[in-house]
Amino acid sequence: MSQEPDRIDPILAYLKTLDPSRDLQAKAVAMRLRRAAHYVDTKIRRELADADIEVWELELLSTLLRKGGSLPVSQLQDAAQLTPGAITHRITRLERAGHVTRGIDLDDRRQIIVTLTDEGRTHAAKVIDANDHAQRATLEQVDPAILDRLADDLRTFLIAVEGPDPWS
Repeated sequence: MSQEPDRIDPILAYLKTLDPSRDLQAKAVAMRLRRAAHYVDTKIRRELADADIEVWELELLSTLLRKGGSLPVSQLQDAAQLTPGAITHRITRLERAGHVTRGIDLDDRRQIIVTLTDEGRTHAAKVIDANDHAQRATLEQVDPAILDRLADDLRTFLIAVEGPDPWS
């Protein structure tokens, strides 16, 4: 091994002693992805909490902003990977804060459309700026070349396991 061991290496080494023929490649990737995601998520949540912002708020508001300001609940739910109950609860919280409104789709009255308000657009910009700052602060100690490679490799990984963006 040319690098110092990380916190996953001892676990993998132990598992290899139990069964030397065991292929641990998938486990190594899964464990490192989970650990890295947990690290990044925890740091960003702490940074955003200082600005009184929750990650779910960022996800919903930025999705609405990116998609032109309005989306059916079903598409917002899919983008946020939430259950129907969870998306309803979060939309209600954003609605009470004055950031979104709900209305009936005039072309399909079965659909509920969520729309950013002017206040919601302003708040979304604040939330996105805070998140950008939190991401930079969290990853500032990592070489930019590593971040570029990692971003490309993770895109390739996600396309392999999830498929391409269905909205593109």
